Formats: sequence, structure tokens, C-alpha cells
Amino acid sequence: MGRRNKNKLFTEIEVVDAGAKGKAIAKSPDGRVIFIDNAVPGDVADVQTTKRRKSYYQGTATQFHKYSEKRTEPVCQHFGTCGGCKWQNMDYKYQLEYKQNEVVNNLRRLGKIELPEITPILGSENIYFYRNKMEFSFSDARWLTQEEIQSGKDIENRNALGFHIPGMWDKILDIKKCHLQDDPSNAIRNFVKEFATEHELEFFNTRNQEGLLRTLMIRTSSTGEIMVLVQFFEDRKNQRELLLDAISEKFPEITSLQYVVNNKPNDTIYDQEVICYKGRDHIFEEMEGLKFKINAKSFYQTNSDQAYNLYKIARDYANLQGDELVYDLYTGTGTIAQFVAKKAKKVIGVEAVPEAIKDAKENAERNNIDNTEFYVGDMRKVFTESFIAKHGKPDVIITDPPRDGMHKDVVAQIIGILPERIVYVSCNSATQARDLALLDEHYKVTATRAVDMFPQTHHVENVVCLERR
Repeated sequence: MGRRNKNKLFTEIEVVDAGAKGKAIAKSPDGRVIFIDNAVPGDVADVQTTKRRKSYYQGTATQFHKYSEKRTEPVCQHFGTCGGCKWQNMDYKYQLEYKQNEVVNNLRRLGKIELPEITPILGSENIYFYRNKMEFSFSDARWLTQEEIQSGKDIENRNALGFHIPGMWDKILDIKKCHLQDDPSNAIRNFVKEFATEHELEFFNTRNQEGLLRTLMIRTSSTGEIMVLVQFFEDRKNQRELLLDAISEKFPEITSLQYVVNNKPNDTIYDQEVICYKGRDHIFEEMEGLKFKINAKSFYQTNSDQAYNLYKIARDYANLQGDELVYDLYTGTGTIAQFVAKKAKKVIGVEAVPEAIKDAKENAERNNIDNTEFYVGDMRKVFTESFIAKHGKPDVIITDPPRDGMHKDVVAQIIGILPERIVYVSCNSATQARDLALLDEHYKVTATRAVDMFPQTHHVENVVCLERR
């Protein structure tokens, strides 16, 4: 006897909120929360559940009885299939509202901390074409639309260059136009696909781990420079040079044309040799006259304009007078450290990635900044009592950890030295709230402001200023 289908259809359900990971939120008749993939707060819809748990359902809206006034028409033809811009159907002013709510709710509910008057979220001037880095994947078995499947036609060309379908590691959506990165990003990607198809260069097959073309990365900068990196799975010199020469000839404005030959199971390049084929092996980003060298493996905030605004808020919160010793934890390529250095006596940056620290030192030298020092290593192993004894007790700590937040040992070390002020930059307000709760006995939050770095998505950054009680 087959298992009974436990998934339910709820009719005329009102969507009341937006929650984690961009899901819309409703309440079922039995009181459980429903997380919905394709709705906007204010919609009234029938919802087919796809998963049931003790306290919630997951589902999809199948028929709309009323559309929310918060809706707007998505601009991208791939919306609804591509998982990159899940909030394109929500008016931007409401995106900001829900992002602000998420941050405040996390700080209050998870952190259980007292907050000052909330400074309104800083929206992005550009809500499309704001990213400076995009990565696309090749596939010889692209995602088929429902119409293509139902047509019954034999589809010969299954090549794709685009994004992974959410939850499907081996399926790639072929992208015609992406609204996240400005020109010539779309032109480069479309040319590469057309040229490779015309010249029968094999697109990668993830399941069989075979083929020539694996990924394409395009980086742009506010200075107008462009980096293109093609990742090949197999080392075929003639075919590789055929494609790279064609890209160079078609787009002479490319500053840095590079490639990687990577035949390991995953496509990360951080442990691979990057080879410069033409031009420089880097491009430059600029901010307040400071120049930052960006290579293929460098981390740099993907929204350059909003990164500048984020760093200005962090610098304002640090309230430096010129005689402070500042520690910049999780410094990356030292961008924040150098950004605040002219207002501090000395800045010490710590980061786990050796290549990032190498870039930080080179950037500081290039920018004629002589009051910064950078050290590499696991934060909880470097940021120790002996390190502090050697370099001095900081007056101010700026910390910008990854999504997991700070390790508990790092938080304990901060409490052990009790700097006068902490500026906490976070891309995950839930883990930020957890860390703030640990600091709450010794510090009070005196300012907090969310910054929208990623319009059309649920992601949001938040900056908090803490001062000793």
C-alpha cells in the first residue's frame, strides 16, 4: 500500500510577512506557519504545501485571489526560475522595510538587547546592475522550461551558461540577460556561449565530470577596468587559446584576461594556479582616492557604491580622534583598515586568508599608508593575550566576521581586554545578535544601521556601535 500524501492544499491564505531566506510567511488554519516561495506580503492565495513539520509547512502559491499592493512587475525574464533575485516582484521600498524589520527583530528577539533609536536602513541608489563580480557555470544539460518539456520536441542543443537552479547542483539555467552586473557583462557572457557552441567547445557535464568549459567569472570596477577568467576542466591548449583569443579580439577593453585549468571535483579556484593570458593579473578599485588591487582570488564587497557607504558608517561609529590603536578583525584585503587609518594612530588587521593579507600589505604600500600592520592566521589562534601584549591593547575594535559570526573565544578575548568601543559589521544579523548578547554585560549598543548591499534579495548588512557601560 502506497504512502498517503500528507501535503495539504490551503485555500485563500493571506500572506502576512516576509522572513528568513526571502520566504513569504502566512498562517495555516491549524496555527502553523507556512513558508511560501512565490508570494508577497499582502497576497491572498491558495497554497499547496510541499513539506510538513511539527511547527511549520513549506509551500507554493498555486492560485492568487488577490495581489498585494506591495507587488511590482519583475524586470527579468528569468525571474521565478533563477533563484538569484527572489524579491524582484516586491517594490523596493517594501524590500527595505522587511530588511530593516528582520535586523531589528533579530537583535531584539535573539540578542534580547536594549536598542537605541533605530537609524533608518540605507537603501541602494542602484537597485539593478550593482554587482562588480558575477560567476557563471557551463553545462551541456541545461534546465528545460515546462513548455519545452511538454512540447515533446527533441532538443539537440542543451548547452547553457548561467546559474544553478536552486536545490539542483547539476542543472544550469541558461541566462539571456542578467540585471545584476552592468555592461559589458551580458555581452561577454553571451559571446562566450555563442562562440563556444559554434566551435564545438565542450560544455561541462557535472555528473560525468567531463568537458572543456567549466565556469566564467567577470569582475568590473568603478575605475572602468574589467577582469575575465575562464575556468577549463581539461587542458587543451589549442581550444583554450582559440576561445581566449576570440574574447580578447572581441572585447579589447578587457584589462585582465586569465584562466584556470581545474580538474578536481569542485570548481573553487582558491587552491588553483591562476594564469594571466593577456593584460594584468589584477584590476584596481578606488575609494576616496585609495586604490585597491583586486586579483582573481581577492575578496571585495560586490556592491562598490554601497561598500563605500558601509565603510563610512563604520568609520563614523568608530569616532576616531587620531590617537587610537585600532584592531580590524577579519580584515580581508584591509579595505576598512586603510579606510580608517588616516584618523587613527595605528591600525592592526588580522585575517585567515594569506592571499588577502598579501593584498592588504601591497595596497597599504601603494596608498602610502604607513600606520597599518597586517597578520595572517585563524582569528581565535592569532588574537590572543600574547598578541595583544606584543601589539598593544586596542582602544577600538572593528570586526567584520563571516556569516557564522565571531568564534566564542574571540568574543571572550574582547571581553578580556574591554576596548572602549566596538564597531561590529555583519552580513548576518542573527549571528550578530548572538554575539551582542555575549557582550551585553559589558557593552551597550549606542547606534545601529542596516545597509542594503543586495537589492532584489533578502540579504542585508548591519553595522552596530558598542560602547563600554
